[in-house]
Amino acid sequence: MTTDTAARTTQGERTRAMRLRLMEATVESLVELGWAGTTTTVVSQRAGVSRGAQLHHFPSKQALVVAAVEHLTDRRRDDMRRHAEGLPEDDRIRGVLEILAAQFVSPVFFAALELWVAARTDAGLRESVGPLERRIGRETHAYAVELLGIDESRGDNRQLVQATLDLVRGLGLAASLSDDTKRRATVLDSWAAVLERELDPS
Repeated sequence: MTTDTAARTTQGERTRAMRLRLMEATVESLVELGWAGTTTTVVSQRAGVSRGAQLHHFPSKQALVVAAVEHLTDRRRDDMRRHAEGLPEDDRIRGVLEILAAQFVSPVFFAALELWVAARTDAGLRESVGPLERRIGRETHAYAVELLGIDESRGDNRQLVQATLDLVRGLGLAASLSDDTKRRATVLDSWAAVLERELDPS
């Protein structure tokens, strides 16, 4: 490897690391301070990145926040896949529900929630957030189908998967205000019994 090549590789690695710090700092700020309290200045300070470097990669707060939520959602999905590898065959449905529900009590979900709420009254932000929210919704639905090992064209499978995602999203909203761990476990136990009975296996 030549010195120039090594320098470019090192610079590329530094840039990726810097972008990752910015995105993680953005999510942390959204969770702790909300949309209004998350500013590009706050994020750059938390990430230990100069304002100039930040603005070079993300010229606006909107660009930074959307990129952060998208990137960390992708990373969260990869984590979900790793957890799914250890699912037992016995009581698999309950295990799947636990994995899905965990996505909606994560910092990434709470950060995204701040973004969705802000987009409701901000037309410009909504133009960026809408496609991202729809993509995440489609991917989460498809992954739930994969985890459950079902053919969603059979019986009421599609509707049951959508109801499952609506349920865990609602549980996530409840958890944004208080620790709802015990009640969430009870609800998931009950819903697992419904799915065991109603899903049409492939």
